[in-house]
Parts: sequence; structure tokens; C-alpha cells
Amino acid sequence: MSEMITADLVDLDLSADTKEAAARALAQRMVAQGRVTDLEGFLADVAAREAQMPTGLDGGIGIPHCRSAHVTEPTLAFGRSAAGIDFGAADGPADLIFLIAAPAGADDAHLTILSSLARQLMNAEFTDALRSAGDAAAAAALIRGDEAPTAADEGAGGTADTGSSQSAADSSQDAVGTPQGAEAASEDTAAASVAASTGAAAGSTAPAPGATVADGSAPEPGATPAPGERPFRIVAVTSCPTGIAHTYMAAESLENAGREAGIEVVVETQGSAGFTRLDPAVIAAADGVIFAHDVPVRDKDRFAGKPTVDVGVKAGINRPAELIAEVRGKAARGEASAPAQAPSGTPVERAGDSTEGYGTKLRKWLMSGVSYMVPFVAAGGLLIALGFAIGGYKINKAPSVMDHFVWTQADSWGALLFQIGVVSFGFLVPVLAGYIAYGMADRPGLVPGFVGGAISVTINAGFLGGLAAGLIAGGVVLAVQRVQIPAALRGIMPVVVIPLISSAIVGFLMFVVIGKPIASAQKGLTDWLNGLTGTNAILLGALLGLMMCFDLGGPVNKVAYTFATAGIAVATPSDSAMKIMAAVMAAGMVPPLAMALATTVRARLFTAAERENGKAAWVLGASFISEGAIPFAAADPLRVIPASMAGGALTGALSMGFGATLRAPHGGVFVVPLIGNPLLYLVAIAAGVGVTTALVVLLKGLRKPSPESPAADPAAQETATPEGARQPIAA
Repeated sequence: MSEMITADLVDLDLSADTKEAAARALAQRMVAQGRVTDLEGFLADVAAREAQMPTGLDGGIGIPHCRSAHVTEPTLAFGRSAAGIDFGAADGPADLIFLIAAPAGADDAHLTILSSLARQLMNAEFTDALRSAGDAAAAAALIRGDEAPTAADEGAGGTADTGSSQSAADSSQDAVGTPQGAEAASEDTAAASVAASTGAAAGSTAPAPGATVADGSAPEPGATPAPGERPFRIVAVTSCPTGIAHTYMAAESLENAGREAGIEVVVETQGSAGFTRLDPAVIAAADGVIFAHDVPVRDKDRFAGKPTVDVGVKAGINRPAELIAEVRGKAARGEASAPAQAPSGTPVERAGDSTEGYGTKLRKWLMSGVSYMVPFVAAGGLLIALGFAIGGYKINKAPSVMDHFVWTQADSWGALLFQIGVVSFGFLVPVLAGYIAYGMADRPGLVPGFVGGAISVTINAGFLGGLAAGLIAGGVVLAVQRVQIPAALRGIMPVVVIPLISSAIVGFLMFVVIGKPIASAQKGLTDWLNGLTGTNAILLGALLGLMMCFDLGGPVNKVAYTFATAGIAVATPSDSAMKIMAAVMAAGMVPPLAMALATTVRARLFTAAERENGKAAWVLGASFISEGAIPFAAADPLRVIPASMAGGALTGALSMGFGATLRAPHGGVFVVPLIGNPLLYLVAIAAGVGVTTALVVLLKGLRKPSPESPAADPAAQETATPEGARQPIAA
């Protein structure tokens, strides 16, 4: 816990009488230390987490916690209340209050250290020592692990739980949250968990799996099995909405209860820092399963077919012995969950929510096709652009390199790159259609989707034809799969029948019914783009710029990008199509570059984490990776997104107005030599970056900082800060 809590973050005489007042009092200490930048925003995040589930725990503990964009570094504040504060625990008010603040982008190591505190709280030795601590420095040292709880610290407060002999210092030194007790194993390492539980149970005895006593009931916890029989084995999964505290406290509680019962308990903690799956062999050998969770258990099918108890995470903390007895009773009666079923539904359905509407699914189907198409766009477009750069703009007239290739001639290498790129581009529409159908109907949709996409290319229906072909192919396959067929034919359905019938239907529709109208629409769109000049072109550039900066790599951004790349996905794209591509890439570079510049010129307006992100945003923006601005937009969307859209619209409009062209679909500043009117193109980007930077700085500057915030008193940032506070920041 080093540097996460100091004496300045401890209040041993917490006078608050409500949980909201307690959180505010402790949060104000975090603000004073520069750990929280916006008091009200942070408290809103704490309240939102509290609304999901009360954070009071049996034993007089309150542990409000959240992940928040207003937190600069993982921080813990501690308060001790003489009167007690109601945090919703069943056994009454809490006198030990821990406020845990984790940054929105906290790394795994920090979150795991925070989780180790949650495990310490299940150790009576540790909590008794905190209740008797005489000053703030001693309490902070105890929480950090600088001091181990001793009998002198406890006074007459009580004794440690049975089986909990490891000191708090030992626990806090374990950066991955080693549980209190006899075992010394990481909860996030399956192999170590196996060793831990085995070691914990060494010498212990328990009933054999499924054993019963004389009256036919399940054996009591701790009952001794016959000689030679192995202990009862349980695997468990714990998780909570935030994944910081309750997840690990439930794990510790179950492990302690298992030791007291003389059985093996191995827990998989699915927390914020991610999770490591239990060894399949451990799951297979288990006699029962406990799910203590408030969010869905990931990969739940691994545990199917075993006696299972499924409860909320607080039940795992407060009544672990009951849960263990319940799962043993189910095992004795032969009750088990349903066996694992083969995955059902399409890839989109398996990745989403069963309650999603048709509109959401349609967007996901289309994005599925786009996501598989984009790598072909990037590879083919850059190869074509390099071919033009090496061999000149007449390289598209060069003969096939199979007939003419001279190793020492640059033109031959240019022709080679160009022709490879053209072949890559030839896959765009078939891949788009094939993977739209795949998103709808899984693997059976691939064949008719690719066939329909290839037909779209053949009849010049282009990008629009590919969209239609993919949707039709997926729909046809779904319809065919609903037809009842004889059992004798089911084995050949996915290999012969579905590909044959669906390809024939899709081919008929594309060639005879809808292909020609779509091809006409595609030609009309192309002619309209070619005819754009003056004000119309500038307005289109502004619109594309707004779309590129609206969600920074999301669906709207992808629509604009796909629209642009579809225009250049031919051997000889029109001048208008290349202008659109240039405008889209320029606008997409603006948000990350502007955030990087803003964190440089007005650093004090940003958190330490944002300033670090700003350094990376220089490279991401220069490389045309709009997602580089997402951390800033997520933390402050109402200021960052409108400012980004304003700059992106200006850049897109200027790029179109300047007549800049681009054949490459990606590359950022690294493909500037391939851009038509490169100097004016860079001017357009600089103008947009300047506008976005100015707006972000202005909007953030108008925000009223908390009186305790260092940002409210710039002079205070230049003075020495208490231990654990942030270092002075140059404005």
C-alpha cells in the first residue's frame, strides 16, 4: 500500500453522521493531497457505485469505493467513527470507513494492490489493531503494511480468526493480493491457487464427495471422512460491479470458511484487473461450485454439470459457511446444474445482449463486415499509393509484372506494388459482404456472402451492392436453417445444402432482381461526388469532419471512413473520391493532436494520467489513430467532443477547399509525400488542431475548480507538498 495512504489521509475522529458526509470528509482529504481533481464529480461517482449495492460489511466496516475519471492515482483514505455510520450492513453501523479511489484507467498492479486491502479486512487481527491505533501515522503504517498487528495493538479487542496467522504486513507486500491465512498463493494464478488450497487442506479431513451421514443428510462442515478419502473440493467465482473490494473480500471469506470446514476451496476472482481462469483440471476435479457475484460470471459454461450455489457477492462475504454447507448438501443429493451446451446464436448475438433491438444488431452486422474489410483497405491502399510514389501516376498503365519485370528499374517495383494493391482491393466488397453475412448467420453465411460480394463487383454495384449482398446472404441462410429437413440430410447441410441453396438464391437476386438498380444508384452517387465543387464540396468536408470526431473510432466515425475508402477502392479513383479521403484522414488526426497540444500548453488543467496520455497522443494523432483522444473524451465528454468536432469540421472543410487529394487510406503524416497539395493540407490540419486546443483550454478553464483543488491555487503548486501529494505542475 506504499504511497496509497499517508497520515494526511487518515481521520481517527470522523464526526460524520451519514455515509454521504463520511465520503465527503474523506474525499476532501484526497482533494487536498491532489489525488482527486473534482470533489463533486468524484462524490457523484461514489454515490453511483453505492446505489448499485450498499458497501457496508458485517463486522463494523464500510468500504465505499469507485473508479473515477477525477482520480489521479490509486488512493485510500481511512476514517474511524466513534458513533458509527450506517452503510447498509445487516449487523449495524460501521466504525471503520475505508474510501477507495481508483483512476478510470488504473493499471492492473494498482487495482490488485487495492484488492489486497479487501482481503486484509477479513482478518480480525488487522481490524482490531486499527480500532486501537493511537494516531493517524500508526494507522496509515498499519494499512500500508509497515507495521504488523500485535497483541499490544489489539489490547482486549479480541483475537484473530482461526487459521489466520499471516500478518497484515505480509499480505500487503504481496502485490497480487495474497489472502490472509495459512496459504500463500496469488488469487489470480490458477496453478498457485491449486497449490494454496492443497496446502491449506494438508492434514485436514473432510467427507468424501457425495457422502452422507447415518440419517441420509449431508455431512456437517468439518466432519471427518473415512481414512484414505480425499477432502471435499469446491471451486468458486466472485465478482462485483466495480471489481475492487467485494470481489476479493468474498474470495477471502470463502477460503477462510473452507479452511475451518477442512475442505478445499479455490477461488477465481473476476475483478477490475482482469482474471486468470482456473485450471480446467481443477474445475473437473471439483465436487461443487459457488458463484458469489453481482455481474455475470464470465465463461460460466466451464462449471456446468456440477452442484452449484448461485448467490450475490455479499452472501459470499457474510455467510460463507452456509454456502459451503449448501453446496455439499446438493452434492450429497446428486443435484447438479445442466450440462454445458454448445454455443448458440450468431457471433453478434453471442457477443451482445439478448435484449438488443434490431437496429443495434443491424449496426453490429454492418460493423462486423467493416472491421474485416479495413485491413484489406489499409494494405491495398498503401501498396497502391507506394506504387504511384515510386512509379509515377502512369503506373496504372504498366503491363503485368508477370510479363515484364526488371529488377533494377524503379518502375517495375512501382508496378509490382501497385498490382499487388489492386488485387488486395479486389477483396474489399466480397470480404465486406461475406462478414456481414457471417455476423448474421455464423460460418454458413460466409459462402453466399462472398459470392454475393463478388457478383456486386462484377455488375459494378460496388460498395452499396456489397452491403445489400451481405444482408441478403445472412437472411437467406437464416431462412434455410429454419426449414425442417430429414435427419439423413442434416450431416451435409452445412457443407453442401446451405452453401448450394443460399448461393443460388443470392446470385439470382443480385444478377436479376436488385443488382441493376443498385449499380445505377452507385453510379449516381459517384457522378454526384465527381460533380461536387465550391461550396458543396466544402460543406461535405465539414460534415465528414464532424462525423470523424463525433465518436473517435466508433460507428459514426467508421461510417465516414468507410464512405471515403469505398471511393478510392478502385484502380483509378476519381479526383473527388481522393479529396474525400484526404478530408477524412485530416479530420481524424485533429482530436488526438489537439489533446496532446492542450496538455502541453495548459498542463494544470489535466490530471497526471491525462498528461501521460497526451504524450502518446502526439504519435497516435500523427498516425491517424483517432482513438488516441478517447481517454480525454471519456473523462470530459461535454468539453472534449464538441471542441473536437469543431476542429474536425474546420479541417475537413479546408482540406476540400484546398483541393488536397489522397490515394492512401491510412498513414497520417507518414504519407504526406503522397498527398496532393501537401502544404495546404498540413495548414488545414494545423488550423483544426488550433481551434480544438483553444476550445478545450477555454472550456476547461471556465470550469470552477474545488476550493481544495491545487488547480484553484496555482501558487500552491509551486510550494512543497505533503508526503504522498503530487509534484508541482508547470502551467
